[in-house]
Amino acid sequence: MRGWLANLQVPAAVLDHAVGPATAEGLIAVDLQIADGTLTAVAPAGAAPAEATQCHGAIALPGGVDAHTHLDKGFTWSRAPNPDGSFAGALATIRADYANWTFDDVRQRMEHGLALAYAHGTVAIRTHLDSSAAIRATTWAAFDAARAAWAGRITLQAASIVWLDAFQGEEGVAIANRVAASGGVLGFVIQHEGPGPLPDWIAPTIDQALHLAIERELDLDLHLDETQDPNSTTLALVGERAVALGFRGQIQVGHCCALGSATEENARRTIQAVNDAGIAVVSLPLCNLYLQDRAPGRTPRSRGVTLLHELAAAGVPVSLASDNTRDAFYAYGQLDLLEVLREGARIGHLDHPFGAWPAAINRTPASVLKLGDAGRIAVGQPADLVIYNARSLNRLLADPHRDRCVLRRGQRLEAPLPVDPDAAFAAG
Repeated sequence: MRGWLANLQVPAAVLDHAVGPATAEGLIAVDLQIADGTLTAVAPAGAAPAEATQCHGAIALPGGVDAHTHLDKGFTWSRAPNPDGSFAGALATIRADYANWTFDDVRQRMEHGLALAYAHGTVAIRTHLDSSAAIRATTWAAFDAARAAWAGRITLQAASIVWLDAFQGEEGVAIANRVAASGGVLGFVIQHEGPGPLPDWIAPTIDQALHLAIERELDLDLHLDETQDPNSTTLALVGERAVALGFRGQIQVGHCCALGSATEENARRTIQAVNDAGIAVVSLPLCNLYLQDRAPGRTPRSRGVTLLHELAAAGVPVSLASDNTRDAFYAYGQLDLLEVLREGARIGHLDHPFGAWPAAINRTPASVLKLGDAGRIAVGQPADLVIYNARSLNRLLADPHRDRCVLRRGQRLEAPLPVDPDAAFAAG
């Protein structure tokens, strides 16, 4: 496409500069000029010539950036469902399913997930890869193949995921080396449940992992405190250890559910530690709502999400992401960031006002993931847009918008949603 799109509305939070007044919802009316796949002008509505394509006030967002997913686990539900919806049930189910995780199996499931994300308008994804010795060679090889196959369509990053205790010995070195070999991000899981303080071994093991990252110049992406037990205070500890060791890389942390159960004093201390270390937080509201506070025959009392508003108010970059998709950790999902924003707004009350939250699925994660050419609507940026038939954010978040128009480098994407994979990915 070469020419103008006239009378679009975009959230002020995804613009470098306001080019006109904002509505009460924070939308600004703009005209966009596209040439050679690039945005060459972002002008106030009314600036475009008469022959421009009229968009009649439709809402445009930048292409989505999904900062926390699990492409290697995705779409295993049909053969490996969670028996009770619990976190423990999910762990046991996925580990048992490793027997089915051949290179071809993982690669095919990744392909389906990427095709879904692409059709929905996503331009970049970070996926965590199970990285224990039992499965590491398969998951990382499948990722390397997927990244090569999708180059130019979706930018892919990968982070390891193992329990922290893997870094107590040589296994941690092997993990860090494999991550470095693929230009990835070092990741691990820490959570603590039950009475008493954190075990003594956790802090020195965090230090060991940080040293491995520093030596290899790796960023970090961690699963922390995915529990509502307020005794799980690993988020604050990671921040404190990163500052103490002078870690200079980017740290993103996901979940942080226990922070929502913390006392006000502990919450303030934790948020301060996060700020001091320059940590970014990615919330996974759909998966957390599914797993947290679940017990048989009992209605959940808590939503399980972290302190979204308090973190953002303190200046912490806060993103929203898909997390798991149709596997034992989350039975649903379509790798659609509009769904994540829509449900995140309902779960976390990210409305009244909407404020900068529309940037939580594009501009904010693009900055955290160091994607200089994604997440913004600005002159010189790729013309990667998702245009929705909605004239207000209220209407945008009211339904799935399957009729959206996805532009990639200014060209309308004709990529139908892939066929449901249940039969193809069933065991046997």
